[in-house]
Amino acid sequence: MERRELLRAAGAATALSFLGAPRDAVAIWSRLARGGAILDGLSDAQLALIGAVADTILPRTDSPSATDVGVPAFVNVVVSENYTDADRAAFVAGLDAIEARAKSTAGDALAQLAPSAQASIIESIEREESRRAEPARTYWRLKGLVIHGYFTSEAVMKDVLKVEVMPGRFEGSAPMPVRASAPSQRGDRGHA
Repeated sequence: MERRELLRAAGAATALSFLGAPRDAVAIWSRLARGGAILDGLSDAQLALIGAVADTILPRTDSPSATDVGVPAFVNVVVSENYTDADRAAFVAGLDAIEARAKSTAGDALAQLAPSAQASIIESIEREESRRAEPARTYWRLKGLVIHGYFTSEAVMKDVLKVEVMPGRFEGSAPMPVRASAPSQRGDRGHA
């Protein structure tokens, strides 16, 4: 299976799993398109870490990478503006744990490592048996946000998945069929 086919299949599966939340993704992407400062936004170092993880999960090939479509900014809005203070603090602490793993394993920040070293660290986190302990807990939350952001981005929906946002075409002056009115069922004969 080629990567593009895998992306289409994964995108379709992801879209089905998020049917309850597409308005949220649209609102977040719209928020990003409008611009403006993100209150209590993540730091540049945290966004670089998120970008490194995102591009390891969804690297650039014949389709855009996660950072190409703006996934780190998507995650920033979700975490900064939609998480509770406690959830945000836990997420940031988890990002610190991922960074600590990179530094203890490879001697540098994850974003500064070669892609093969980044992949090795992320694979080690994915292999952990418990997803409840850090850094695995935050990594799996981040992975879900990355995939959600990627497959709901306009660029991926239009150019990779080929989703037609408004199928068909709009015809404002389309003729309306005229239907004969049916006789009333209440027994009102002669009042049609």
